[in-house]
Amino acid sequence: MFNHILVPVDGSETSMIAVSKASGLALAFGSRITLIHVIDNYPFIGVGADYALGQNEYLAAATSSANAALARGVAALAAEGLHSDQRVIDGHVVHEGIVDTAVALNADLIVMGSHGRSGIEKLLLGSVTQRVLQEAPMPVLVVKAEP
Repeated sequence: MFNHILVPVDGSETSMIAVSKASGLALAFGSRITLIHVIDNYPFIGVGADYALGQNEYLAAATSSANAALARGVAALAAEGLHSDQRVIDGHVVHEGIVDTAVALNADLIVMGSHGRSGIEKLLLGSVTQRVLQEAPMPVLVVKAEP
């Protein structure tokens, strides 16, 4: 039913729950899994020498965080006897990076976590999951944090 499952991970417990759900589906359907982490390469707006240094430091920290999140997902899948591919995706808009990667890899399911933000936090931070749901041409399984 699902040949290729894409799982965006951000290092949160909710994304690890999504990895677990994807693992169960992959075992049931013999699916491939690709884990991704999208890095926004342009979070700053500024000019000058300080900007370049801040950008380099940010990218180094973001890449390190991405690799740690992916390694955690890979280890969880390996514990279930599953192999996975993993990629760090450069994308200015996270939800577009997820959807574009799913399309490019011919994934037929996205499994991702939802942090369940509401109110002002949702307004300020937005909802990556909601935007993926709106734009993805394939099914999206949304996993919520356990209470």
